[in-house]
Formats: sequence, C-alpha cells, structure tokens
Amino acid sequence: MSWLNKKLLYPGLYIKRWLLLLILGITTISLGFAYLLRQLYIQGTYPFVFYYLTLQFLPRWMRALVFASAGTVMVVVAIIQLNRTILAPYMRPGQENVVEAIYQHQQLGRGPRITALGGGTGLPVLLSGLKQHTSNLSAIVTVADDGGSSGRLRQELGILPPGDFRNCIAALSEAELLTTRLFQYRFNRGSGLNGHSFGNLFIASMAGVTGSFEQGLLEASRVLAVRGRVLPSTLDLVTLIADVVSPQGTAREQVIWKRIEGESKIPQPEHHILRVYLDPPVKRAYPEALRAILEADLIIAGPGSLYTSVIPNLLVEEIAQALQISPARKLYVCNIATQPGETEGYTVQDHVQAINDHLGHRVFTDVLYNTNWGLPLPKQSGVGWVKPGPDNGRYRLIGADCLDESNIEPRHNPAKLAKAVIAYLSSQDK
Repeated sequence: MSWLNKKLLYPGLYIKRWLLLLILGITTISLGFAYLLRQLYIQGTYPFVFYYLTLQFLPRWMRALVFASAGTVMVVVAIIQLNRTILAPYMRPGQENVVEAIYQHQQLGRGPRITALGGGTGLPVLLSGLKQHTSNLSAIVTVADDGGSSGRLRQELGILPPGDFRNCIAALSEAELLTTRLFQYRFNRGSGLNGHSFGNLFIASMAGVTGSFEQGLLEASRVLAVRGRVLPSTLDLVTLIADVVSPQGTAREQVIWKRIEGESKIPQPEHHILRVYLDPPVKRAYPEALRAILEADLIIAGPGSLYTSVIPNLLVEEIAQALQISPARKLYVCNIATQPGETEGYTVQDHVQAINDHLGHRVFTDVLYNTNWGLPLPKQSGVGWVKPGPDNGRYRLIGADCLDESNIEPRHNPAKLAKAVIAYLSSQDK
C-alpha cells in the first residue's frame, strides 16, 4: 500500500494527531457498541450458529485480537479509498500519492522567505528553480518595460506593462504544462493581435474586470496556481531614462554624451551607460513589495539586464530605503555573460558596483557568479563571460557552476542556480 508512506510519520505534517483522534473516536464508539451487544447477548436466546460467529470457541484475548485486526484492516482500506476518491481531482500530474503531496506542501511552506527583484528573462529562471525549495517566494518586478506587446498595452490601456509579470507567473505556476504554454502563447497574425501574448491580454483583462492591475495579477496567479507572489515595485507609470557617454569614452569619465528615453531604446552598442533613472521620480512603492522586503530571510537582485531590469526596481525611493534597513541577507546574482549595449567589458565587481552606485550606498556585498565557461559564446560583439576582476576586498564573491549547458545562449540553469542560492543561505545559517 503506497499510501502507508513513512513520510506519514514525519513531524509537522499535522496528520498523526488527526489519525490518532480518528482511532480514539472509533474505539470509543466500538466500546459503547460492545456494551450494548453484551447486554443484548446476556438477555437474549440465540441460535447455536452465534457460538461460532462470536468466536466463543477461542480464548477471550484471541477473540479481541481477531476483531481488532479485522477492524484495523477495514479502517485503513476505507481511508485509502476515501483519499483516492475525494482528493484525486486535486492531485497534480506526477504526484504519487496524497501523503507525498501533503509532505511537499508542508516542506515548501516551511522554506526560507526569499524576495527577488528584477525582470526580463533572468528573474523567471531564478524563480522556476527556487519554487522547488520554498513556496515563500516574492518576486518584485520592474514596471519600466515599454517595448513590444507590453508597451502597446501600456500606451493603449494606461496599465502597467504586463510582460515581465506574465513571465514570472508562468515560472511560478503549478498548473499543467499546456496551461502554462497557453499563457505564454504569442499571436503571429492579425492586425490587432499580432505580437501580443495571450498572457498579457489575460492580465490586462483581469485588471479591467477586477478594477486594478494589482488585483488582476492576484487573480491571474490564482488561475495558474502560482507558488509565491508576483508584485510590482510601484503602481506609478514611469519611463526609464539613461544618460550615456560616447563610445570613445567610458562610463567612469562622467561626461554625458546624450540622453535616451524608454527602456526598450537604451541597449545600444554605440554607447556606454553612465546612469539610469525614472521619470517622473518615484517615491512610493507598492506596500506589499515593501512588506516582502522587510519580512524576507534573503533578498536577491538579479539575474537580468543590469540597467533595464534589475536597477529600475531599486530606483523607487521606498524600495531603496527598505533594502537598507531590512535585516535580511542580501545577494546579487551576477549575469553569466555581458550584454551588448549595457555591460560590455564588465567584471563581476563592475556589475554589483553599478547597483550600489545607484542605491547610493553598499547594500549588496555578497555576489554569486558563474564559474562554468566551457561553452562557445555567440559570435556577437559585446558578448563575453562575466569573470571576477581584481579583488579589492569590497565584495564577498561566491562562485558556482550555474550555466545551462543545454542552451546555446549563455543563461543560468534554474536547478543549478537555485541549488547555489540555497547552499549560500544554508552556509550563512551555520
């Protein structure tokens, strides 16, 4: 019987106490029923066959053992069949049994409280790995996206850009694969739908039905059975602006060459980014995002495009203040490769230094970087492995193999990255 799993006896499942109460209740009922039967047996006269039905040819202790064993078997079979009948519709594909599902749910519920800040394609990779270790996840997503489907919906409907939120919801979803694929489906024809993803339209529709973008996110998360929370850094509509320097100079020369407006227009190979900021400047953060930062055990920035996905979250004044006062451990997950138009030639230290420069103080001092440089890089100008530079003692560098070797692009492997993050957190607890 696979239901009789040893995990049933593990502490913290809140099953043994109710099984004990069930057995105690059945025993009490049986005792009362036994008193009634004994009284009826004494007072009445019954056919000779009752002599064998009541096992009077056996000693009393043996009768008790036989009846107790038969009752136990019936109770166990009944519980198994009830579980299969009642809970079967709620079992996810691949789960072996009810105990396994309950054990996994309880274990993930006791996992560390992790808050991750970012956007783009990097944050969903981190979340899809971490959801196997904890359900106490909060993803704080940038709202500066203005390109593609998200930009069109933002301009036409006046809502926050849904694209990065869609990716994070899909990454944290426990729904069936087909449902997740539907959420990520992108239309490739039609004058109105071409370029839009179903998930973006779904979130926009939810925002319209519920009356607010944040409530629409919550309902979309429920539909896809999201393990954790996906939160905007702010509810204000903002534009990301970059000051850049000429290609002949460097970002360290502090000479502004030109100003670029719009997150989708910033990554360009012919310049170096000096700084980015929000227009208009944003003070107010989304309250639940602040709560997630202040209650976290671990706060992670990255991976993702440094200037257009990670840093924009940190430019919200209340987010920056919460990061400074939060007692949580703070870890920056560095990108695996440099990004054309943003971080050409950057070392590991250059990445985290850019973050702390925008915050105005050193918040992130622990940095996780990839040590596997065994795959050929794309033949594209500005793409190179991100490696540690000269050690000045300002940062604690933690190296780990995080490379997804099955991808032709230099990206993190979700399982490897999550394992490295959990190992870092565990080492800090000792």
